[in-house]
Amino acid sequence: MRSRFSLRPFIIITVILIAAMFYSLPYYVSKPGMAKELEPIINVENGQDESGSFMLTTVRMGQANIYSYLAAKLSKYQEIYPIDMIRDKKETDEEYNARQLHMMEGSKENAIETAFHKARLPVHYRYKGVYILEVVPGMPAEGKLKTGDKIFKVDGQIFDSAEKFTDYVRKKHVGDSISLTYSRDGKTRQVKMALKKFKDDPSKVGVGIGLVDDKDIITNPHVKINTDEIGGPSAGLMFSLEIYNQLTKEDLTKGYQIAGTGTISPDGIVVPIGGIEQKIIAADKAGAEIFFAPNEKGAADSNYRAAVKTAKDIGTKMKIVPVDTFDQAVRYLSKLRQKT
Repeated sequence: MRSRFSLRPFIIITVILIAAMFYSLPYYVSKPGMAKELEPIINVENGQDESGSFMLTTVRMGQANIYSYLAAKLSKYQEIYPIDMIRDKKETDEEYNARQLHMMEGSKENAIETAFHKARLPVHYRYKGVYILEVVPGMPAEGKLKTGDKIFKVDGQIFDSAEKFTDYVRKKHVGDSISLTYSRDGKTRQVKMALKKFKDDPSKVGVGIGLVDDKDIITNPHVKINTDEIGGPSAGLMFSLEIYNQLTKEDLTKGYQIAGTGTISPDGIVVPIGGIEQKIIAADKAGAEIFFAPNEKGAADSNYRAAVKTAKDIGTKMKIVPVDTFDQAVRYLSKLRQKT
């Protein structure tokens, strides 16, 4: 009998500890992820080989439980973010992940466009509609539409780009209704909503959805990028460098292991990202010798300055290179001596 009662506290504590693993806190934790070579991921038809490699860098991001929260508090290179800094309060994990994957698709398109323009090769698009990237809380679309829905008709008219959709809605007024035809899980649906003013910008009206084009990019030579479940836009700069390197005869890697980060715009502007400190650690562990960091035109709190500080803290020999544009990165690599 005494034996049975002595086990009870142990069982209770065990149950509590296990339950704590599954109890989610209203925070996200980010930690160093991986640095992954891009040549196996990106294939340009009849592309050139390279002696070194370009690498994308990632962070591992997940909603915190008690243990991961405490571990992040004790770690210098893990960050804790309130949940509303990462996703809307009513946005599900599924919707958040879908938004990240759509952002990755946009990053690929921008990278291809940047690299092909630099190589003076044409790029064409085949538009198929628009995807919902986010739903604004408190607006008419909340509870009716969700991230990942594909809209292909508005008031019976076909709009093949987000820009055309926005232009159409912009001409309407508060209280006007629009009918949206969309697909979800392979099924076609229809919903009617009245337009409303946006709280953060009363001069604009809408139903409260952020859109991204659903389009195929057409190039010659063909480019295939296989990112699996990697989400977000921050690999854009490194994508564009890898694509351009395969398009041209000169090998920009010169035998070096080159990592970096930064969103890329279609015109080649490098945009800052989050988690630069964790990405420096990931790149260093992977043996990177050069790391491109968004310079933000020399801002005091730029990604580049944070990257330099982290590199110094961990004692890496990796060279941190500031860039504001894709062209700056290419110029830097063109001046490198071939590694022997």
